[in-house]
Amino acid sequence: MTPHETQHDQPRQTRVDTTFDHFHDLYAVRTLGLKTSPVRALFAVANRPEVVSLAGGMPNIADLPLDVVGDAIRDLIGTRGTQAMQYGSGQGEPEIRERICEVMSVEGIDADPDDVTVTCGSQQALDLVTRIFCDPGDVVMAESPSYVGALNTFASYQAEVIHVGMDEQGIDPESLREKVSGARRAGKKVKFLYTIPNHSNPSGISQSEQRRRELVEEARRLDLLVIEDNPYGLLNLDGEPLPTLRSMSPDNVVYLGSFSKTFAPGFRIGWALAPRFVRERLVLAQESATLCPPVFSQFAVATYLANWDWRGQVRSFIDMYRERRDAMLSALAEHMPEGTTWTRPSGGFFVWLTMPGGLDSAAMLPRAVTELVAYTPGTAFYADGRGQENIRLSYCYPTPERIEVGVDRLAGVIRRELDIRATFGVGASSGRHPRDMGPRPDSV
Repeated sequence: MTPHETQHDQPRQTRVDTTFDHFHDLYAVRTLGLKTSPVRALFAVANRPEVVSLAGGMPNIADLPLDVVGDAIRDLIGTRGTQAMQYGSGQGEPEIRERICEVMSVEGIDADPDDVTVTCGSQQALDLVTRIFCDPGDVVMAESPSYVGALNTFASYQAEVIHVGMDEQGIDPESLREKVSGARRAGKKVKFLYTIPNHSNPSGISQSEQRRRELVEEARRLDLLVIEDNPYGLLNLDGEPLPTLRSMSPDNVVYLGSFSKTFAPGFRIGWALAPRFVRERLVLAQESATLCPPVFSQFAVATYLANWDWRGQVRSFIDMYRERRDAMLSALAEHMPEGTTWTRPSGGFFVWLTMPGGLDSAAMLPRAVTELVAYTPGTAFYADGRGQENIRLSYCYPTPERIEVGVDRLAGVIRRELDIRATFGVGASSGRHPRDMGPRPDSV
């Protein structure tokens, strides 16, 4: 550089970020929605036996009759092994589709097996539905808070999620009307409403029967498709299952179901019940994704349903989960500091807790794990960064005794956080967390 030159006279250099991924520039833009959670390492710690994990939604299948399941699979291999281990139909095998219709009839659904598409769990069903309906920039309406796996799916297809207001009765139809109308006035394409009406993940809220009727009627007026995700419908801990949205509006609801919560998740069998034209596109999407859903699992589940008292097994699960739910609600009432509130689920796996004092659940999680208790921060369940003051607690897997210990530890963490804020005047975090503050994929 000469004495007369300045740094401003030098050619401007373009910053080049480095990456170890040789294929970095080849990935599709939609993969930007697939982010690694910065708290996953904490969950590796949380899996230590001394840590009480109230984070994951893993069903407790210890009470399954493994001898019966083993005998059924052994008989299946001996009598129809070559058929069960062969390619199958992209729509799913007729036998399992018939059994699925029998299961749905318990909740008032009158379905034709020809309208059922079998999938690799209901998560794949949701992926296929989103694939056939959503282009980048399209809008999905979702209850608030909403299932983290659904939000991940919508993000992967570059859909915009708009959260609809909820109260203790479920989705507010007036909020739905306002949000849909506002999006359409802004020139956006609203493709469907996504909801878990029974014992929602994460809130535990169940829509009342009257609210369900109001919701499907509002969806008809708005000409809005409804995606009803119902993994917990049969796990009503306080009474009979409520009628499904699908039973109230067969022509405007795509119903998603699963055996993961009422049998075993390892078989990965779910399904979509859809109006015929939608079903045809789902089958085409399924064939392009997997050729066919796992045939062996379909035969195994169908054999179980045909030869075992599966309704009695569901009742056994209900008794077990009710004991755990009651243990969590009792522990929360006994240990939580004043100002803490929580939902009181009538079924399913989850309690939604709201902390006092502007505490931040994502920031607090490392300190909770240090105190040997883990949970899922509420930010995982919103597409817009909300949920900082919320925690999802799961009671499905730990024993009642472990639940009581975990809640006691969590209450102690919350009290210490409140004391720190009171002593040092630390305010609530002003920024919103990204959605990738959630659990690992196996923490459904």
